[in-house]
Amino acid sequence: MSDLPMLPVSKMRALRPYFPKTRGLKRVDDRRVLSGIVYVIRHGLQWKDAPSGYGPHKTLYNRFIRWSRLGVFARIFSVLTGNAGVPEELMIDSTHLKAHRTAASLLKKGVLRVGSDAQEAA
Repeated sequence: MSDLPMLPVSKMRALRPYFPKTRGLKRVDDRRVLSGIVYVIRHGLQWKDAPSGYGPHKTLYNRFIRWSRLGVFARIFSVLTGNAGVPEELMIDSTHLKAHRTAASLLKKGVLRVGSDAQEAA
């Protein structure tokens, strides 16, 4: 597990107030789980392909869903962007778009038009 990227302890300490309080049983290390979630999203992996050093993939997925529904990530991003100030320029990266595997067959069937044909039809 030592070779896996982990969030620094100081950053995790700063983020801790935004996570829900524990109830009942002590939960698995939030730092390890959050690092696993970031790793999976950053690398575009499926949850089941997460390195085992971050814990069970089911834990990563369940925690991501639970925290998303509770607004944990929204609060963190809101605070981080609020502290950053107003950016001079904004960029949108759209290089990671997925198409369903049947999307290519729509061209063969004539359902979709490509290029100038689509513009002429409009």
